Amino acid sequence: MTNWMPSRTHKKPRIQRILTAGKNRAPFVMRRISLAFLTLLVAALSAAKPHPQQRKFELKAESPEFWKLIPADATLAIFATGFGFTEGPVWDPSGFLYVSDEELNKIFRVYPDGHREELLSLGDPDGNTYDTHHQLLDCASYLRAIIRISRTGKIHVLADKFRGKRFNSPNDVVLGPDGAIYFTDPTLDLPKGKKKKLPYQGVYRLDSRGRVTLLTSELSQPNGLAFSPDGTRLYVDDSEKRNIRVYDFQPGGTFQNGRIFGEEPGPKGEGVPDGMKVDLAGNLFVTGPGGIWVWDPSGRHLGTILMPEQPANLAWGDADLATLYITATTSVYRLKTSTRGFVPYSVNKMNSSPK
Repeated sequence: MTNWMPSRTHKKPRIQRILTAGKNRAPFVMRRISLAFLTLLVAALSAAKPHPQQRKFELKAESPEFWKLIPADATLAIFATGFGFTEGPVWDPSGFLYVSDEELNKIFRVYPDGHREELLSLGDPDGNTYDTHHQLLDCASYLRAIIRISRTGKIHVLADKFRGKRFNSPNDVVLGPDGAIYFTDPTLDLPKGKKKKLPYQGVYRLDSRGRVTLLTSELSQPNGLAFSPDGTRLYVDDSEKRNIRVYDFQPGGTFQNGRIFGEEPGPKGEGVPDGMKVDLAGNLFVTGPGGIWVWDPSGRHLGTILMPEQPANLAWGDADLATLYITATTSVYRLKTSTRGFVPYSVNKMNSSPK
């Protein structure tokens, strides 16, 4: 049997509490100070400093237009919790959510009552989506591949190389208006001990025949990506540069006129542009420092959904596609909106990928 699990995976950075004694550098006198005295000293210093406030859910509007998308009295609900690091949410019309767990190395089906079922054990799964045939696609970071997963958990590698060289660590994936698969390939989850083979971090197109085309290599760490509802724009964010770029999408699966759409600055450790989704009106919902940043199609920052845990990705769900399901570190949250999401694989008039 093929083993899709690594002995050890390279994880995303986590918040860690590390105490160092520094005994190799401390003067001899300091080394003789009693542990009890040090404990009292640390406690005194801690009491003298105000503790940082725990993050909480808050709606922060930058424009009155924000309230047309998110009700002022909206409440954030925990859909499920107790994960390691959640990613790649995909809503299934039958009433459950696919969720990747990058620390537990599994993909789950998660149900509204919080119940979860393991679909597959897989090293460092990341972004997911459905293809035109309603088959689950995953960015398998450890395999360094785009894979298709059956409902019974069997996998098929769709692409793992470009021009004979292994991908870095595919991160997020979306279905294009032409039926082709578009994905990003940063080095953010390059497996530990593995070397990058490609000289860049690219954005790629994968057609129905398995042909891979490099669309751009100009981003430092391309991450989340999404198409506008009319199929004329492709948005890609850059986690390292902390910005969102937009391209004019062309017939035949190419794009041009890349430019900065928006910036998401913030303090270190507060999150970077990552997963993104678009509503039917073309507004962008992009994870970023503190939570989810909401942008209108012109690039105006309308407001931010501040989250108790840092989100990595999100998906539209429920029968009306008006609910955001948000994967945020150890939990999955649910937020009802006043808009409806654009979900490429649910569009009936989807063209076939060019042969």
